[in-house]
Amino acid sequence: MDKKRVAVPLVCHGHSRPVVDLFYSPITPDGFFLISASKDSNPMLRNGETGDWIGTFEGHKGAVWSCCLDTNALRAASGSADFTAKIWNAITGDELHSFAHKHIVRACAFSEDTQFLLTGGVEKMLRIYDLNRPDSPPREVDKSPGSVRTVAWLHSDQTILSSCTDMGGVRLWDVRTGNIVRTLETKSPVTSAEVSQDGRYITTADGFTVKFWDANHFGLVKSYNMPCTVESASLEPKFGNKFIAGGEDMWIRVFDFYAGEEIACNKGHHGPVHCLRFSPGGESYASGSEDGTIRIWQTGPATRDDTDTTTANGLTAKVTVTADEVSRKIEGFHITEEVKARESEEAGNA
Repeated sequence: MDKKRVAVPLVCHGHSRPVVDLFYSPITPDGFFLISASKDSNPMLRNGETGDWIGTFEGHKGAVWSCCLDTNALRAASGSADFTAKIWNAITGDELHSFAHKHIVRACAFSEDTQFLLTGGVEKMLRIYDLNRPDSPPREVDKSPGSVRTVAWLHSDQTILSSCTDMGGVRLWDVRTGNIVRTLETKSPVTSAEVSQDGRYITTADGFTVKFWDANHFGLVKSYNMPCTVESASLEPKFGNKFIAGGEDMWIRVFDFYAGEEIACNKGHHGPVHCLRFSPGGESYASGSEDGTIRIWQTGPATRDDTDTTTANGLTAKVTVTADEVSRKIEGFHITEEVKARESEEAGNA
């Protein structure tokens, strides 16, 4: 019981409907950033360390199911129930491009080199958009066997992965040929698929199970049964010694990666947890819920020994984002009167 310390999260309000996707940028010269997707149709950008609101991307006319930032956190992308995927300027909030689809877009992901956007959704089609030629037709990868739930790039953008809402398994596609080269078998549909920061593992959540796969040889490395149906899981990015999982019971659990032992259980959400992601330095993680809130939980310095307060090297130290740095991100971002009024009201109630 001594291990299970009570954590008090930073609570981020602003969304009026469930939060269904979260994405952290890598660490940039201006710190790191967190983008959230919600059924309220308004993706939001935040300071990844403090959770402070930076801006809202306005333009979708339906629930936003997926969101991401490019490697430099200069552009954002979102996929929506309004049958579009949009590219945004993450500095000003301006819409740069809108890509029309024939059905709901459930997933989107920037390539590692930031040159392409991958989308998937209810159409059962994976599309790759060349962002250097946004007006050109996208490349359409061979049809997915089911409605696409998640997408990601790996192997230096040579491979893409996807999972489906209506069947188990993760399919790996060769970008050059457009063919499925491997399927990672699961009993239930995979609701979350994450490629680890070092490219070694693919973390999946399906039903009551969290699995870790070798991202290069595709073998199953570890599989742990969870106490409830989990929607999302994320592996600690620096040392890979623990992972988080959350789902229908509203709790976020922290587990030891090697033994599968639960080492912490964090409570605070008032609805099922839909999405979880570790920050790029591993010192915190964010959760998004049916209750419309994002909570940022501190894990302490990302070290091999949690009792050691010094980090392994400068790269793993906690990133401190100054007000001046964040102001560079905020400056020019479009803020409506309604959003400003809501933020002021929430500040007054805090």
